[in-house]
Amino acid sequence: QVRLMESGGGSVQAGGSLILSCVATGWTEPSRCMAWYRQFPGEEREPVASLITGSGTTYYSRTVKGRFTISQDTARNTAFLQMSSLRPEDTAIYSCAVGRYCLGADVADTPKYYGQGTQVTVSS
Repeated sequence: QVRLMESGGGSVQAGGSLILSCVATGWTEPSRCMAWYRQFPGEEREPVASLITGSGTTYYSRTVKGRFTISQDTARNTAFLQMSSLRPEDTAIYSCAVGRYCLGADVADTPKYYGQGTQVTVSS
């Protein structure tokens, strides 16, 4: 059974930084795309960043490119999202997902496995 667990959310002032972690267990496919999403109240999840674990290729949404960095620790099946220069509009629930393929900053696979998410709040 595939499971993902996010951690590292919290409250920070505008301009600050946070690092989120996502541990994936139970994934047995040889290829893997790990991605981060965020969800604003009343809206659908939107992709933020993705990483192809074999090649290390990364993709970012336009709203976070240059401020957020996705990385991995393959030995621990963990993906990270380093967020800097945070803005109040980055406030959201952040979750990670895993699948076989990336399509831009999104996991392009069915099924797509998500974690429960972690809250990030940025105050002005």
